[in-house]
Amino acid sequence: MPAVSIKELVKTYGTLPAVDNVSLEIEEGEVFGLLGPNGAGKTTLLMMLVTLVCPTAGSALVSGFDIVAEPGRVRRSIGIVFQDPSSDETLTGYENLKLHGMLYDMTGPLCEQRIAQVLRLVDLTHRRDDLVKHYSGGMRRRLELARGLMHRPPILFLDEPTLGLDPQAREYIWKYIKNLAEKEKVTIVLTTHYMEEADWLCNRLAIIDRGKIVALGSPARLKQELGGDKVILRGAKGTGESFQGLSSVRETEPVPGGICLTVQDAGSHLQEILARSGPVESVEILPVTLADVFLHYTGRGMREGSAEGGWAEKIMAAGRMR
Repeated sequence: MPAVSIKELVKTYGTLPAVDNVSLEIEEGEVFGLLGPNGAGKTTLLMMLVTLVCPTAGSALVSGFDIVAEPGRVRRSIGIVFQDPSSDETLTGYENLKLHGMLYDMTGPLCEQRIAQVLRLVDLTHRRDDLVKHYSGGMRRRLELARGLMHRPPILFLDEPTLGLDPQAREYIWKYIKNLAEKEKVTIVLTTHYMEEADWLCNRLAIIDRGKIVALGSPARLKQELGGDKVILRGAKGTGESFQGLSSVRETEPVPGGICLTVQDAGSHLQEILARSGPVESVEILPVTLADVFLHYTGRGMREGSAEGGWAEKIMAAGRMR
């Protein structure tokens, strides 16, 4: 059974469709990414799956439980790290975890044992008795990851898990997330604006735009489908006709001072391309990136629509689940 099963899910605000007829399955143990421009619907989708926003239509099962009919059972089966900081900075790290454990009916030795375990997991044992307001941004994010794992959920939802962190802290969180999926077999669903984060972490991802899934697959497959690497031949005197008949070359276009080719597996065909091009001043190979895929499906123009906002705004707008 899939960890998450979504069927024709819809969420509208007035006449605006924030999520528009989305269907999707996420397998157990998978790291699955949701990408999209601001206001595309990814945070709204996430908030419905964690039962903080009620869908307008459609259905979804999380750990086999219906998000509308069984919200309490869904919540017990998931952990979540919100985009906005949500730990209490007037409490210590230990006290934040203790409070979370109490909310999940974890008391006595079991709660203390689990607090010690998750603090070790995120390397915060030595700061357990410090007030959270004295934590760095990376430490606070790690604490919130620890809190989300206190009750051993099979599914962990992460909304922009490394937003605002420095590169060292971001890489630490990436390795930790990867380890959770591979060794602890936790299913992880995350939203992110960092293309390199999605590329490195995700087994599969969905690109969402204007409430709809516009692309779905592994990062490698999505990049491959885009058509190949860019090869820029500076100083080349030839034209696009010089490369007709090369099955590896998808398209050619002029660039200032040369020619740009889109080539499938450029490294394997470079000698053949140079033989056709004649003398060149320099060769530049630009592999397709996930950012190229993202821009291909969502466009390059600036969006005037407002962002979705954080989880608190969503709850205020939509009200509580019934």
